[in-house]
Amino acid sequence: MKTTSSNSLAATFRALHANEQLLLLPNAWDGASARLIEACGAAAIATSSAAVSWSHGVPDGEHLTLEMLLATTREIIRAVRVPVSVDLEAGYGATPEAIGPVVRQVVDTGVVGINLEDGAAPPEVLVAKLEVARRAAAAAGVELFINARTDVYLRGLVAPEERVQETLKRARLYREAGCDGLFVPGIARPEEIAAIAQAAGVPLNVMALPGLAPAPKLKELGVRRLSLGTALAQAALGTVRRHCVALLERGEYGGVFEGQVSYGEMNALLSRS
Repeated sequence: MKTTSSNSLAATFRALHANEQLLLLPNAWDGASARLIEACGAAAIATSSAAVSWSHGVPDGEHLTLEMLLATTREIIRAVRVPVSVDLEAGYGATPEAIGPVVRQVVDTGVVGINLEDGAAPPEVLVAKLEVARRAAAAAGVELFINARTDVYLRGLVAPEERVQETLKRARLYREAGCDGLFVPGIARPEEIAAIAQAAGVPLNVMALPGLAPAPKLKELGVRRLSLGTALAQAALGTVRRHCVALLERGEYGGVFEGQVSYGEMNALLSRS
């Protein structure tokens, strides 16, 4: 049964955040990218909301329809055997209560983790969403790992000297509402990472940024999850642009054959039953 399988994957995913481990997540955007990431050795797959949105030709920020999100999620679940976590942005619901059915639909695809973000809204809004999401997951019989994302750093919601205190205030609220992890994109200073990791009360997830400490150092600081966010998709799109410019402006195309994943390898990866 799917619930039995999902709970096994859910237990695996939860364990990947424990015992001073550092879970490394190169974020995927479709079945092919997810399967390739898995083949590279990733222990789990997480999506990037922006990358998924761009792959459907729409901007990030819940411009993607729920139907498109669910379809992409099913593609990824079908392509991989490792735990999958999906970025739900703000929850795809106009009210906290509206995200309950959304969470249930996502869980029904086989997902065992989600991200929910606060954005510019008061933290109490995410508190309500987390409570609804937790109830929806419990009703589905799945031990869903709920990662609460706070945009205190990413959006500059408070003055720099107040960011640690504000993040920890929200961490307490979100933890009490039922979150399993705290995602703080935009944080980079080692002393601030360590302070939040030590006091958050749940595993800390950070996002890769230029100049961020390397993974081993982040692990020492107490980080339990490192996401590439949109970086992998942006790198792929940058490669597309570079080769297109070479072809269209200079008539050159030799470089496009360097570093490729071969046709046969990719076909074989996706042919796995």
